[in-house]
Parts: sequence; C-alpha cells; structure tokens
Amino acid sequence: MRKLQSQGVHHITVVGADRATSVDFWEGVLGMPFVFEQPNLDNEDENHLYFDPGDGRLITVFTDERRAPDPERTSTDPGSVHHLAFALSAATFDQAVERLDERGIRHSGVKDRGFMDSIYFTDPLGLLIELASYRFEPPAGHTHADVLFRAHAIRTGRGDRNIDQVHLADAIEELTAESSPTLSDDRAAKDPYR
Repeated sequence: MRKLQSQGVHHITVVGADRATSVDFWEGVLGMPFVFEQPNLDNEDENHLYFDPGDGRLITVFTDERRAPDPERTSTDPGSVHHLAFALSAATFDQAVERLDERGIRHSGVKDRGFMDSIYFTDPLGLLIELASYRFEPPAGHTHADVLFRAHAIRTGRGDRNIDQVHLADAIEELTAESSPTLSDDRAAKDPYR
C-alpha cells in the first residue's frame, strides 16, 4: 500500500449564496482577485467563481441566484469545516481591526497564538474566517512548517505548553546552523564585549 502524496492545497470550494455576495466578500473585503468564472459543471443551476487568495492557488465558490445569504454560523459538527485561515502581512494585519471596524464587521480582536496572531470573524454566510500573521520569517531555504516542526521539538523537549517566541528563535538558529556553512571552528554564542 502506498500514499497519495499531497503537494499543497489545490483549491477549496465553499457553497455560496448569490454571485454579488461572493464577489463583494472575497474580493471586496479580503482583496482576492476574481480570476475565473464558469458554470458548475456538476450542477447546471450553479455558477462557479474562482478567487486568488494571494499565492496563486484558488478559493472557489458555488453560487445560485436563488440562494440568499444566511449569517447563521455554519455547522461545527464532526466532518464540518471549522474555519478558513488566510495569511496577512504584518503591515496589513496591524490595520485589520480598524478595517473590519470601519465596515461594522464584528470580530474577535487580536488573539495571541504564540507563534502567530489571529483575528476571527464570520463571512456573510456564517463561515468562520481567520486572518493570521506569523511572528517570524523562516531562514532562507526553509518554510514556516520547517520552523514550526523544529519549534515543536524544542517546546516538547523543554516541557512547555505551547510554541512561543523563544522556541521560534531557537528553531531558526538551529535550522540556520544546519543549513548555512561557516569557516568558524566554533559556532557557539560568544561575548565580544567582555
């Protein structure tokens, strides 16, 4: 038996209401360019809208002009999607609360997640949306997942409850030492001010 190896998210499709609500939210609030549209090839009563969330992958929405927006929170039963999280730069994240407030969109405020900051709110159809901003940049040649994997090992090795800034900094230092050669005989921390 062999795996079906994933190489990333291809797209995520959500069930929308009418076309205008989808375009106004995904592009008009979240800034995702509306890049493609065609009929839903599996249901002729629906349209299929495609949005670029910023990395060239896709968020797609099935729309039907007979469906009206319902802001009731979507199901959180087992097997349901709890929320979708989208990456924001630190500069945009710092403006997110103000920009949500100016639209009158209720939100959680900034939540400290140790390795990132988050803000939660619901879309016009009750789907929980997370705006997330990492507190670190991975070293050259590494991904955020590489840093988090290493930070997890450091955190659990120290018996700490969750990943925090110190674990990230130590993980970045370790990954850099492993992947960047040096002419020094000793890479240990030193005090040149003694």
